[in-house]
Order: sequence, then C-alpha cells, then structure tokens
Amino acid sequence: MLSVYEGFFSGGARIVHSDIVLGLREGGQHQRVLSLYGEVHREATRQRMEDDTCYRALTGAGVGVTSLGRTFTGTGVSADFTGPELAETARAMAEADVLLSLKEQPLALLNQAGLPRRPVVVCLHRSDPENQGPALDELKAAIADGTVAACVCCAESTRAAYEAAGVPAELLHVIPNGVDLVRFRPDAARRVALRTELGIDLDAPVVVFAARYDGMKNVPLLLAAARAWLERVPEGRVLMCGAGMTAANPGLAADVTAAFGARRDLAERGLRLLGVRRDMEHLYAAADVVALTSAWGEAAPLCLIEGMMCGAIPVTTDVGDSAAIVAGLGTVTPPDPQAIALAWSEAVASREALAPALLAARERFSRTRMIASYAALLDGIHVGSVTRPTLPEPL
Repeated sequence: MLSVYEGFFSGGARIVHSDIVLGLREGGQHQRVLSLYGEVHREATRQRMEDDTCYRALTGAGVGVTSLGRTFTGTGVSADFTGPELAETARAMAEADVLLSLKEQPLALLNQAGLPRRPVVVCLHRSDPENQGPALDELKAAIADGTVAACVCCAESTRAAYEAAGVPAELLHVIPNGVDLVRFRPDAARRVALRTELGIDLDAPVVVFAARYDGMKNVPLLLAAARAWLERVPEGRVLMCGAGMTAANPGLAADVTAAFGARRDLAERGLRLLGVRRDMEHLYAAADVVALTSAWGEAAPLCLIEGMMCGAIPVTTDVGDSAAIVAGLGTVTPPDPQAIALAWSEAVASREALAPALLAARERFSRTRMIASYAALLDGIHVGSVTRPTLPEPL
C-alpha cells in the first residue's frame, strides 16, 4: 500500500490518515508514504517534514517515508513535474497494489501519463469541494480515467457535498473518523500536570481551541467570543494551539488587537497562544470545553472528537457533521460571540453531568472501528470484491 500526501503539515486530516497507515501496518499490511513536499510554508509557520509529529510516528513504526523534495509556499500543487520526480513516483507505485491519496491534491501527480496503473482510493476530509481549486477537476479526471476505485469520506457531509459536485455515488464510502481511546481519555494526572505547566489554577474554567490559523477556522469569531467570555468569567482561560497560533504570527496578533481593543488586559490575562503542540491529550484533559468556530469546510473535526474523549464538552458552530458528532454531548451555537460565550459557561457547568454520556459514546469514536473499516474496503478492492471501474490499458 502506498499513501501519497501533499505534504506533512499540521492538520486533522494528516493526523487521521497517518493513524490509519499505522493501524493498517499493525494489521499486517505493508505501508509506504510518498510526500510531494518536503517542507511547507503556511499558517505563518515553516513546517519541515522531518520535524512533523506524524512523520516521526510513521518512521518510528518502520513505515518508509520519502519525499519529492519540493517546498510549498502557498501556490498549490503544480502539475509541472520533472522527469526525476516522475521516476521516483513510478518506483514507489510499482511496489504497491493499491494507492491511497490523502485528499484530492496528490492526484495532480498520480494523473500524470506514463505512471504504473494502480487502483486509487481517494480519502476525502472536507465538505467544500468547490473550494479545493483545480483538485476537484483532478479528482473528476481520475474518475473518468477509471483509476479511482473508491472515495472514502470521513463524514456524511463530505459524501453529500462530493456527490452534489458530480462524483458518482457508488464510489463514495463513509468511514467516520476515530481516535486512539487509550491515548485520548479523561486523566486527572494529565489535567493537573498541564495546568501546573501553564500556571493555571486547578479550579479555573478552561476552553481549548485547537486549529491552524486559516480563514475557515474563523479565528476572529473565536476571539470575539473569548473577549465576551473573559469579561463575564475573569478567572477563565482560553488556550489556542495549532500552526500559526503564536504571537509571532502578525495576522493573529492583528486579530487579537481587533477583538480585544481597549481590553488588552483581558487578552494578556486570559488568552494563551501555544502554537503546535505534541501533547494534545494533555491539553484536552486539562480543558473543560473544546471549542470550534469554523465557518465552512469542516467534515468531522478531529478536535471535537479528541476533546470529548478526554472529557471536554464540545461547543461548535453548525458546520459539516459537527452537529451530529456532538448531539447529546455538547452544544451547537450560531456564529455569534455572545451566544458562544454563554454556551461555554453552560458547558463548564454541565461537565460533570455529561461525563456518563461521554463515557458511553467512546466506542462510537473508536480508532479500532475506523481502521477495521478501512482494511475491509482495501482488502475488497485488492481481491476484486468491491465493484470499481475497469482500468484501461496504458497507451
């Protein structure tokens, strides 16, 4: 099995897919990864492949990871591949029975003429195909060419959006995201350790916002809600983590200034910008609320699932499958700062009462269930029991 990534950079899709690769390897499948980019400059952050948590987890488990060595600077995947790049890709593909494409973007490479013919499974992790630029056209071209054996959607909203965009319904399979329930669990020791590290009182209400700095995440809305909440709850703390969530990001600094205005004291006291963290299970265990304020694009947000499994109450806008994910476990709000701030306070107050429901929901979000579903689909494609288009012979 060969997985093709656009690049290694902070984001839920890469975390989920890398965990799938690891799970399939644990089940006996041979796994390799090819990345188009070896370095990515985005979200005001330079992200080297070798520094990435997913890369380290994969290579640490013995998964071979190689890169075409490109540097991404925000211009999208170029289809102008060199001879050596195509030769490297062909060598990697030749050893695989099935290819996994992490989202549509790598299809710009896999659609190149002259590469070995292999069935491709495209893993889709968003609900806005129209915002993916030429990647949607590459997906449709690969489908028309007969190379796409299946598209795995991480959410029902993804399936509906891509079907509406013209992807044949018979190619779309929904496998919901899951997480490692051993890693993501309520843990009193982690809660104390993280709060001690950050100098936060053990009784202080804490909201975690885990997201990269991107327009779809609606950071200005989150900050406006944070100001409204901190004005009501002066002992509260809002932790922001992810690529670009640092004071060194001029865009975020401007957003904080715009949101807090003359109440800069609130931001200095109650807002913590933590950047990329490798200990999310600790942050979520230390939190009372996991917040999401996205405006578009989300499908099955990993932050909501990971946070809930650690005991944090989810408060989210109605985007993608978020409402279905948090049903009975948290709150869906309109994109209004005051409504969000009120929901955060209500979530803090209801944390103990909702703990049994969160505990009962754990199996629903199991990594084991997710990986077993992927393995069954991929095995079916390999042995031909899953109906897929017939691959034409290369010219």
